[in-house]
Amino acid sequence: MQITHLARRLAVLLIVALSAPVRAADYPAPVQGTWIARDFRFHTGEVMPELRIQYRTVGAPTGEPVIVLHGTTGSGASMLTPAYAGELFGAGQPLDAGKYFIILPDAIGHGQTAKPSDGLRAKFPRYNYDDMVLAQYRLVTEGLGIKHVRLVTGNSMGGMHSWIWGVKYPDFMDALAPMASQPTEMSSRNWMLRRLITDSIRNDPEWKGGDYTTQPKSVQFASVFYAIATNGGTLATQKAAPTREAADKLLDSRLKAPFRADANDTLYQWDSSRDYNPAPGLEKITAALLVINAADDERNPPETGLMDAALKRVKNGRLHLIPASDDTSGHGTTGRAKFYSQALRELLQTAPRRTP
Repeated sequence: MQITHLARRLAVLLIVALSAPVRAADYPAPVQGTWIARDFRFHTGEVMPELRIQYRTVGAPTGEPVIVLHGTTGSGASMLTPAYAGELFGAGQPLDAGKYFIILPDAIGHGQTAKPSDGLRAKFPRYNYDDMVLAQYRLVTEGLGIKHVRLVTGNSMGGMHSWIWGVKYPDFMDALAPMASQPTEMSSRNWMLRRLITDSIRNDPEWKGGDYTTQPKSVQFASVFYAIATNGGTLATQKAAPTREAADKLLDSRLKAPFRADANDTLYQWDSSRDYNPAPGLEKITAALLVINAADDERNPPETGLMDAALKRVKNGRLHLIPASDDTSGHGTTGRAKFYSQALRELLQTAPRRTP
């Protein structure tokens, strides 16, 4: 009897262990696509005859369209993690891919979309967030033939892009869910540390005006500096590095980790936020708005009151603020959908469907 009971328990544990990763990825396989935007005009006036835009989709095209936007240095693929897609895209989850057609573009300068390292190097148009959103809009409307979407959401840079979507194309979506972002001018610590990345690259003798043969060493150092200074969470970082020895070990591991990014791509990616500021157009937002931020977000600290002031100007906006803990990771907290999946579900259940 004892052996049978033990065997039964082991069988149950085995089933749970085997089924957990399946549930985490229980959504249709992503489908990749490439679309060419003809005669793409940047805000600088420069025109690229053919701008390549890479994207992924999850779910059938017959589903309600949803746009998911990635963060700086990432790509659409970086949103396909167990902590994000595994919590949202599965059957019965808030963005159930059996119901929604999920579109994940690679922004200009990122992933497999056109970027400086393709060949133009520092002669690539100096794009900004408005250009990136325009490319996304053209992909969705011209490339995929979609006239209206249920939701636009994004994380970090993708959150800032979401704000721009809401201001520039207010009737295009039913709901808007920017994460880890603010609808205010790029400023304070966030901008100063971004400048430290771009300035360190431009001032590195190995950069050579963008025509280097060996990647400048400053790129990795500045990127690690920025990540530690503006990501990770106070409590979680203290937990991970409670002694000088542990802190040195953590820092050394990041500095010695493989770094395959291109210096020009990195420079353009961080520099593109320089004139971000959707604040003047906040009253134009008409979609149901759910802002998802973390209380320990180093780049968007709630103590400034900027978000509270901004939401007073948006008719249908509210904030879901994730409390800080040693389980959150500062700016990186919103990469884990467990902290807000229910709030997102409620947004989609209550947001009115608007006629395009």
